Amino acid sequence: MTMPPESPVRVACIQMEPKVGSLEANIADSVARIDAAAAQGARLMVLPELTSSGYVFETREEAFSLAEEIPHGPASKAWMAAAKRHGAWIVAGIAERVGQRLFNSAALFGPDGHVGTFRKMHLWAAENLFFEPGDLGFPVYSTPIGRIGMLICYDGWFPEAYRLCALQGADIVCVPTNWVPIPGQDPKQPAMANVLAMGAAHVNSVFVAAADRVGTERGQPFLGCSLICSYTGWPVAGPASRTEPETIVADLNLSEARRKRNWNDFNQILRDRRTDTYDTMLGSGVKPGWY
Repeated sequence: MTMPPESPVRVACIQMEPKVGSLEANIADSVARIDAAAAQGARLMVLPELTSSGYVFETREEAFSLAEEIPHGPASKAWMAAAKRHGAWIVAGIAERVGQRLFNSAALFGPDGHVGTFRKMHLWAAENLFFEPGDLGFPVYSTPIGRIGMLICYDGWFPEAYRLCALQGADIVCVPTNWVPIPGQDPKQPAMANVLAMGAAHVNSVFVAAADRVGTERGQPFLGCSLICSYTGWPVAGPASRTEPETIVADLNLSEARRKRNWNDFNQILRDRRTDTYDTMLGSGVKPGWY
């Protein structure tokens, strides 16, 4: 007998092309794409890294002018309104201002408003000129549709990041990203970013929804190739176009990330860790027991 899905949700990764400095236009474009995804039945939607501001800043003054306090700024308000309108959850990349500090952040909004924030832990290249390293750890937020973790772009190159989300009970890790081409990439092979997302989904038994951007901004090209991975590691939607805006959609049962974690009578990926020979949780403060 086939069991009905315990935690069904339609997930959309919204691949778009923000323009640096075009705050109002970027927000409007993102909301239009959210509305279109909601019309397809999506209830969890992921937007790219730094959706509202664009990515390649020239000065700190420019970065500050495009940042906002969460959830009081224009992008936060627009995304909260969209989440309420559609009864949905939205993960969006945003330049966050906290006093005189800036963070490259991802905010989770739901029908009742701001749920929580993740701040990028591993800064890439010139991001170090503008942003502070994240100081909130790797929070996982419980919602009616499932337990949601968040990472941003370069965080996905660190296995500990996904693992810490999984150990805290994440069913899905949402990844706003601005992937760039990797030196040595064979164009005939899958993008390295896709390979890493697939591997992380597989070795942690979590779903992964990664939303990238496209286009070239101030000379920096971006990769596209947004994708949604099953807890098995295999893509269930995407990779999306390398060059064009596109929304990819997948129907997931988020409970499978946990219920099917046993691979056979002997092996379960989180339980089989040899914690007698290395740090139990690869960090501190992680609540055990989700595996």
